[in-house]
Amino acid sequence: MIICKSAIELEKMRRAGVVVWEVLQDLKAMVKPGLATMELEKVAEQRIRERGARPAFKGLYNYPCVLCTSINDEIVHGIPSASRKVREGDLLKIDVGAEVEGYYGDSAITVPVGEVSPALAQLVRVTEESLYAAIDRVRLGFRVGDVSSAVEQHVTRFGYSVVRDFVGHGIGSHLHEDPKVPNYGTPGVGPKLKEGMVLAIEPMVNTGKPGSRVLRDKWTAVTEDGGYSAHFEHTVVVTGNGPWILTRP
Repeated sequence: MIICKSAIELEKMRRAGVVVWEVLQDLKAMVKPGLATMELEKVAEQRIRERGARPAFKGLYNYPCVLCTSINDEIVHGIPSASRKVREGDLLKIDVGAEVEGYYGDSAITVPVGEVSPALAQLVRVTEESLYAAIDRVRLGFRVGDVSSAVEQHVTRFGYSVVRDFVGHGIGSHLHEDPKVPNYGTPGVGPKLKEGMVLAIEPMVNTGKPGSRVLRDKWTAVTEDGGYSAHFEHTVVVTGNGPWILTRP
């Protein structure tokens, strides 16, 4: 069931979204070669709690951490580690959620570590562009298929593929709600967008094939062919004035 949010609920989600954005900015500034992903984890938990929020991921479905930190061929759900350090030229994906008074915000970024190759810089740019192409279709009367297809239409022009095993989602008083928001689809199909609907839109884009597999830790999803992957996400509200991004100032 898709739940449209009231103004009071949206204000709480906005507060959660701002916490997420501020934490991601802090973490992005920390990223440099030699950094252990567990260092990001510790800072993220401290920053979330000192802002009066609660980490959304820790304990959800028994996930052990506050952040998901995924490197290179890791698509999503990489677990922070004291022994896993990023290197020059890596792509680091950081995904974080926060809860304020029972309502959630969720966002992700891909951070190049030091200098990356032109090919990887393009992957990051195109993936982020596809997110905003999708957000531009978060408007009254459009459908989820319009949002989903915008990602696929943009990235396939550059020869990339979209991950099909993991999708975006509705969000509100639960981190994951209806509807599912794939990064592929057909314009004009799916649930119609109505005022107060909130979507977590999150393109996951691969340089190679779309397939994925989950590692033995039962969390980390990697590309099936070893290609690189990029990931961006925002929490977005359908309003009468167009899309309202809650996870950005």
